Amino acid sequence: QVQLVESGGGLVQPGGSLRLSCAASGFTLDYYSLGWFRQAPGKEREGVSCMSSSYGSTYYADSVKGRFTISRDNAKNTVYLQMDSLKSEDTAVYYCAAAGEYACSPYGTMDGMSAGPYDSWGQGTQVTVSS
Repeated sequence: QVQLVESGGGLVQPGGSLRLSCAASGFTLDYYSLGWFRQAPGKEREGVSCMSSSYGSTYYADSVKGRFTISRDNAKNTVYLQMDSLKSEDTAVYYCAAAGEYACSPYGTMDGMSAGPYDSWGQGTQVTVSS
Protein backbone atom coordinates (compact mmCIF):
# COMPACT_ATOMS: atom_id res chain seq x y z
CA GLN A 1 0.00 0.00 0.00
CA VAL A 2 1.42 3.34 -1.10
CA GLN A 3 1.63 5.85 1.72
CA LEU A 4 3.13 9.33 1.94
CA VAL A 5 3.53 11.14 5.24
CA GLU A 6 4.62 14.77 5.41
CA SER A 7 6.21 16.48 8.37
CA GLY A 8 8.19 19.60 9.16
CA GLY A 9 5.60 22.32 8.78
CA GLY A 10 5.13 25.08 11.32
CA LEU A 11 5.20 28.79 12.01
CA VAL A 12 8.20 30.77 10.81
CA GLN A 13 9.00 34.47 10.44
CA PRO A 14 9.49 36.05 7.02
CA GLY A 15 13.00 35.38 5.78
CA GLY A 16 13.23 32.17 7.78
CA SER A 17 13.62 28.56 6.68
CA LEU A 18 11.82 25.25 7.03
CA ARG A 19 12.52 21.78 5.74
CA LEU A 20 9.58 19.57 4.86
CA SER A 21 9.93 15.81 4.76
CA CYS A 22 7.85 13.25 2.89
CA ALA A 23 8.38 9.65 3.98
CA ALA A 24 7.25 7.12 1.40
CA SER A 25 6.25 3.53 2.07
CA GLY A 26 4.87 0.78 -0.10
CA PHE A 27 7.08 1.75 -3.04
CA THR A 28 10.59 3.00 -3.75
CA LEU A 29 11.30 6.45 -5.12
CA ASP A 30 13.47 5.34 -8.01
CA TYR A 31 10.77 4.92 -10.64
CA TYR A 32 8.38 7.65 -9.63
CA SER A 33 8.04 11.39 -9.84
CA LEU A 34 7.73 12.99 -6.42
CA GLY A 35 6.16 16.38 -6.19
CA TRP A 36 5.31 19.07 -3.67
CA PHE A 37 2.10 21.04 -4.03
CA ARG A 38 0.58 23.73 -1.86
CA GLN A 39 -2.85 25.20 -1.35
CA ALA A 40 -3.59 28.47 0.37
CA PRO A 41 -7.10 29.35 1.61
CA GLY A 42 -9.32 30.39 -1.27
CA LYS A 43 -6.71 29.52 -3.89
CA GLU A 44 -6.19 26.64 -6.24
CA ARG A 45 -3.63 23.95 -5.57
CA GLU A 46 -0.25 24.96 -6.98
CA GLY A 47 2.60 22.74 -8.09
CA VAL A 48 5.74 23.91 -6.28
CA SER A 49 8.50 21.45 -7.14
CA CYS A 50 9.06 17.91 -8.34
CA MET A 51 11.83 15.50 -9.17
CA SER A 52 12.17 12.44 -11.35
CA SER A 53 15.11 10.14 -10.74
CA SER A 54 14.51 8.27 -14.00
CA TYR A 55 14.88 11.46 -16.02
CA GLY A 56 17.36 13.14 -13.66
CA SER A 57 15.16 16.20 -13.71
CA THR A 58 13.77 18.70 -11.25
CA TYR A 59 11.19 21.43 -11.62
CA TYR A 60 10.48 24.57 -9.63
CA ALA A 61 7.61 27.00 -9.97
CA ASP A 62 8.77 30.52 -10.76
CA SER A 63 7.41 31.69 -7.43
CA VAL A 64 9.90 29.53 -5.49
CA LYS A 65 12.84 29.27 -7.87
CA GLY A 66 16.09 30.13 -6.11
CA ARG A 67 14.51 29.80 -2.66
CA PHE A 68 13.29 26.18 -2.48
CA THR A 69 15.31 23.01 -3.06
CA ILE A 70 13.95 19.50 -3.54
CA SER A 71 16.11 16.50 -2.65
CA ARG A 72 15.82 12.85 -1.68
CA ASP A 73 17.43 10.29 0.57
CA ASN A 74 17.17 6.86 -1.00
CA ALA A 75 18.20 5.07 2.17
CA LYS A 76 15.30 6.65 4.04
CA ASN A 77 12.94 6.59 1.05
CA THR A 78 12.23 10.22 1.84
CA VAL A 79 11.90 13.39 -0.21
CA TYR A 80 12.64 16.81 1.23
CA LEU A 81 11.70 20.37 0.40
CA GLN A 82 14.13 22.90 1.82
CA MET A 83 12.43 26.28 1.93
CA ASP A 84 14.57 29.37 2.48
CA SER A 85 13.85 33.11 2.40
CA LEU A 86 10.22 32.38 3.18
CA LYS A 87 7.60 34.98 2.41
CA SER A 88 4.10 35.48 3.72
CA GLU A 89 2.74 34.35 0.36
CA ASP A 90 4.31 30.93 0.96
CA THR A 91 1.73 30.31 3.67
CA ALA A 92 -0.28 27.23 2.68
CA VAL A 93 -0.87 23.57 3.34
CA TYR A 94 1.91 21.65 1.61
CA TYR A 95 1.31 18.20 0.16
CA CYS A 96 3.67 15.66 -1.29
CA ALA A 97 2.45 13.38 -4.04
CA ALA A 98 3.69 10.57 -6.27
CA ALA A 99 3.16 9.99 -9.97
CA GLY A 100 4.66 7.96 -12.79
CA GLU A 101 8.22 8.85 -13.72
CA TYR A 102 7.13 10.85 -16.78
CA ALA A 103 5.21 13.47 -14.74
CA CYS A 104 8.35 15.38 -13.77
CA SER A 105 10.27 14.75 -16.96
CA PRO A 106 11.29 17.85 -18.95
CA TYR A 107 8.42 17.18 -21.37
CA GLY A 108 5.97 16.46 -18.57
CA THR A 109 6.58 19.87 -17.00
CA MET A 110 6.70 21.90 -20.22
CA ASP A 111 3.47 23.66 -19.29
CA GLY A 112 4.08 23.71 -15.57
CA MET A 113 3.36 21.15 -12.90
CA SER A 114 -0.12 19.70 -13.08
CA ALA A 115 -1.70 17.72 -10.24
CA GLY A 116 -3.46 15.44 -12.73
CA PRO A 117 -0.78 12.74 -13.05
CA TYR A 118 -0.28 12.49 -9.27
CA ASP A 119 -2.41 9.70 -7.82
CA SER A 120 -0.98 9.21 -4.34
CA TRP A 121 -1.10 12.06 -1.83
CA GLY A 122 -0.04 12.74 1.70
CA GLN A 123 -2.27 14.35 4.29
CA GLY A 124 -0.56 17.74 4.12
CA THR A 125 1.40 19.88 6.54
CA GLN A 126 0.68 23.51 7.39
CA VAL A 127 3.31 26.16 6.75
CA THR A 128 2.61 29.62 8.13
CA VAL A 129 4.95 32.52 7.44
CA SER A 130 4.15 35.42 9.71
CA SER A 131 5.80 37.88 12.04
